[in-house]
Amino acid sequence: MTATPERLNEKPLHELLALLQRGEISIESLIEDLFRAIEAREPEIHAYLELADPDELVRQAQDQREKPLRGLPVAVKDLISTVGFRTTCGSRFLEDFRPIYDATAVEKLKGAGATVLGKTNLDEFGMGSSNENSAFGPTRNPLDLERVPGGSSGGSAAAVAAHLAPAALGTDTGGSIRLPAAFCGVVGLKPTYGLVSRYGLVAYASSLDQIGPITKDVRDAALLLSVLAGHDPRDSTSINGDSADYTAELEGGIEGFRVGVVREFFDALEGEARRVAEGWVRAFEGLGAAVEEVSLPHAEYAIPTYYLIASSEASANLARYDGVRYTRRFHDESLEEMFSQSREEGFGPEVKRRIMLGTYALSAGYYEQWYGKAQRVRTLICQDFRRAFERADVLITPTAPTPAFKLGEKLDDPLQMYLCDAFLVPISLAGLCAISVPGGTVEGLPFGLQIVGDKLQEAKILRAAYAFEQSRAR
Repeated sequence: MTATPERLNEKPLHELLALLQRGEISIESLIEDLFRAIEAREPEIHAYLELADPDELVRQAQDQREKPLRGLPVAVKDLISTVGFRTTCGSRFLEDFRPIYDATAVEKLKGAGATVLGKTNLDEFGMGSSNENSAFGPTRNPLDLERVPGGSSGGSAAAVAAHLAPAALGTDTGGSIRLPAAFCGVVGLKPTYGLVSRYGLVAYASSLDQIGPITKDVRDAALLLSVLAGHDPRDSTSINGDSADYTAELEGGIEGFRVGVVREFFDALEGEARRVAEGWVRAFEGLGAAVEEVSLPHAEYAIPTYYLIASSEASANLARYDGVRYTRRFHDESLEEMFSQSREEGFGPEVKRRIMLGTYALSAGYYEQWYGKAQRVRTLICQDFRRAFERADVLITPTAPTPAFKLGEKLDDPLQMYLCDAFLVPISLAGLCAISVPGGTVEGLPFGLQIVGDKLQEAKILRAAYAFEQSRAR
């Protein structure tokens, strides 16, 4: 065996796989490098809520070395059920909860030979855009410790960006994979709704939640999606169909692709952000794509529509947390006291805010006025995308209006926090696929490019993202 390269933890999955296959490195040396980096940076970043024992991780990895992923460790957002680790959802309510089964996504990773490196920090129950709503303290952006990493999968994105994990799983309800990927300068993929099983994912908003990968580059995102995708009979929302090899067409180029520039989102940009976005248009034209402007006229209503629908579903999903069953019980002097005090102390302020909003929207006399109207607007947004994809193979937008903001900057203004997702929630409401890739810098910080595809068009957005990524590397 040749000498081990330095800083194996900084290499993407596909490079590590090639090195392992050729016998040029050992899994032990990779895990050693990872935990050396974790020891150095995790105390200041707080990307993890729980970590695997390194010796046990090596043993598990050695047992997986004949499988496709060869024991490579992957971090998992702590909203996804895992045997052997707590699944806290970033909440005091579940701080001692240990599941007895793996989520299907974790099962598939393990079946392909991956191991679980640890559970990553998140906004409580996935509710937030900054990772400041975790009951166990915020995660910091590894590129600037005074700024947020984005949420709610901020721990996963920060771990990958700081080289504390080769790759990670996140979840995306209204942008919670794509926003932290953009803020941390990594790649985040939200699959088509139903392409990846939600079995074992603790529900926030059941018609929106999706599991997806956060990686160092586009090839790794395609590699992990190939493992994660496919029908699951245990998930009633799972799409029928076999998994595919999403790496197969990556290098096909995008000459002749029709790329739609979403007018409403580009018009919202100013200054340096606008200049960076205009550079994306030139880049796609240089790659041989035909670029034209498209419109999503109902996108301006996406934020209120999303927060009505998501909060209503959250109100129903979180009703099970009552201090009686698998959750922590804070008081038991009386049944009423147990219910009220457990929820008062178990839930954080953002979760309570969304439960109250959702409960109000679903209440008698208001259901049709609020929730019913939101569902009709959701249909209009879906129709906008359908018309756009008649003219374009993929759409491009900024992932967010600005780069990462400072910790505490928006905590006292929920509306400003919600507006961070303005370019993300329309895609979630329509159930489409989208990927965020590093698109340049604004104010010295990463600024994300979002590439959006129609339903089940992951191969197209990955191909476009890979072509863009390679053009930037040249």
